[in-house]
Amino acid sequence: MRRLSEPDPLQLSGGPTLRWGIQAPGVIAGQFVQALQRFTDQPVVAVASRSAERAKAFAHAHGIPTAHDDYAGLLANSGVDIVYIASPHSHHGEMAVAALRAGKHVLVEKPLASSAAEGEQIRDASRAAGRFAMEAMHTRFHPRNRVLEALLLSGELGEIAMVGADLGTSVPFDPTHRLFAPELAGGCLLDVGVYSIWLAVMVLGRPDRVSCCGRLAETGVEDQAVAVLSYDAGPQAVASASLSTYGSGIASVSGTEGRVLIHSRHAAPGNLTVFDAGNKPIAEFVDDSGIATASDGMCRQAVWAARHVADGLTESPHHPLATSIDVLRVIDDARAQVATAARARS
Repeated sequence: MRRLSEPDPLQLSGGPTLRWGIQAPGVIAGQFVQALQRFTDQPVVAVASRSAERAKAFAHAHGIPTAHDDYAGLLANSGVDIVYIASPHSHHGEMAVAALRAGKHVLVEKPLASSAAEGEQIRDASRAAGRFAMEAMHTRFHPRNRVLEALLLSGELGEIAMVGADLGTSVPFDPTHRLFAPELAGGCLLDVGVYSIWLAVMVLGRPDRVSCCGRLAETGVEDQAVAVLSYDAGPQAVASASLSTYGSGIASVSGTEGRVLIHSRHAAPGNLTVFDAGNKPIAEFVDDSGIATASDGMCRQAVWAARHVADGLTESPHHPLATSIDVLRVIDDARAQVATAARARS
């Protein structure tokens, strides 16, 4: 079987660096900092929280030299080049815009914002300030998705007809948890569905139509959903998301000349297999980078951000804001359909 390799493998150390500041120091922010410190030479120099105790505890735990007890202090810190925003989804838009207006570059934890309209505000603020902005879609930068991109560009798979992606997580229902809180933009589509929908949009572009069905948790956010993305040219994509089950985590990209199987879990680093038109495995990519988990894989997006800023870019050519906003348009439509259907049944 043919072995595939990553095009232009990213060097995690020895290249351009940025001085990182962290806003909203929670679990995901901790994973991000640990990934940077373990795999890269990107320095994390400051952290900010609305709680002085929380900021100091995070700084102590991760060896960060400066802790701010408000976000304004971090944005005024001349020693910070870029801000990583890890707040609940509902605050991504306002925090990113504030950082950009303060002259900072931003990397915003996925989803870019809680709606396409908020995503457009981030885009506009980035352009007005001339500062770099990107959604922290770590999945985009894993080696197997760069291999997938190369396969698509080569035409080896033929005309793409179908994309399928399933992703879920199992979270006990808690009305105070951010995933179930409407005021924090909770729900499965923004949290885990964004990965599967992103894959479809990365492969096929913005769909012409979206059809979604699902169910709502007691708090009114969707806890399970299946979205079908349709294109006038013929392709379709199916993206499923859940907060109550892990599911298969498998994704596939199928064309007239072959298909790619992205092994579980498709949002994390891992391997892929290429099958020919007769469903015979003919090639594979094996990720032997030593970065095996989604949390560790968060390091790559930071290194790419530093490279892009050094190149004078305000967006990533690999993951532009237009892609993030198109994904949010799909999610806006899908969430509205699930909510409307639920109201009709009640």
